Amino acid sequence: MVNILDGKRVAAEIRAELRAEVETLKAQGKRAPKLAIVLVGNNPASEVYVANKLKACAEVGIEAQAIRYPMDITEHTLLNEIAKLNNDASIDGYIVQLPLPEHINETAILSAIDYRKDVDGLTPENVGRTVQGLPSIISATPRGIRELLARYNIQTAGKHVVVIGRSNIVGKPMAILLMQRPYLSLPGMSASALGDATVTICHSKTQDLAAICRTADIIIVAAGSPKLLTAEMVKEGAVVIDVGINRVEITNNQSPITNTKRFRLVGDVDFEHVAPKASYITPVPGGVGPMTIVSLLQNTIQAYNEHSR
Repeated sequence: MVNILDGKRVAAEIRAELRAEVETLKAQGKRAPKLAIVLVGNNPASEVYVANKLKACAEVGIEAQAIRYPMDITEHTLLNEIAKLNNDASIDGYIVQLPLPEHINETAILSAIDYRKDVDGLTPENVGRTVQGLPSIISATPRGIRELLARYNIQTAGKHVVVIGRSNIVGKPMAILLMQRPYLSLPGMSASALGDATVTICHSKTQDLAAICRTADIIIVAAGSPKLLTAEMVKEGAVVIDVGINRVEITNNQSPITNTKRFRLVGDVDFEHVAPKASYITPVPGGVGPMTIVSLLQNTIQAYNEHSR
């Protein structure tokens, strides 16, 4: 019987732990941690993501604010605003919600963020420190995946992990975390059980992807391609982590009232057919998504604690 890796449940447990931590800080007469979210334009998906992050912050007692800028803001002006956030002692961490408008260089903006406040873990400094196995703020989604594995006592040491996707946000940092020598323990699992995996990174140019996946003990799919991973690509008992969130039209199901198309969310995994073969699998939604948001909260408190030393 397949076991569901319930990110929604685990994220709720972690939020409760973080709420207790923040309440302890306040009881000691300290201020609450503060997160800022920079949002450029009014991308509908970004608006939803920001609203979910603000809600999660409120639940654990983290002070949060959304800082909004118009779509036509210049890169120069946005860089000046980033500099202000870097120098604002009242803000412990902040993120720049992606994607940015095409006229703004995403790399330039992320590189301008003070790595000590980079709670998305995307600056070159944090990525570099992660590569070297030094204490860093870890990218939110990879941190969430690692925490989910730890909470279910799924060891990565000595396992073959296939990561499908090579993005700077998920694929690359995920591979780094899994292959490096562990230095950080997580609740429910010792550091020796984390990391130390043999990692294969696959992407759109990989030949015979199915054959490679069939050798994997753990498969992490972050390709942005609906139902890319099929049952014949997965060996019996593999652990499957689905990072994909794809909006797919429901065929022949147009609303008779509004005459509008309907959509549903699906992952990069053909869940219905892969699940019976997997020992553990994440659903979409309710798997990795909630873990990404709660990892952002963990990173914010980490940044706060380091600032308060």
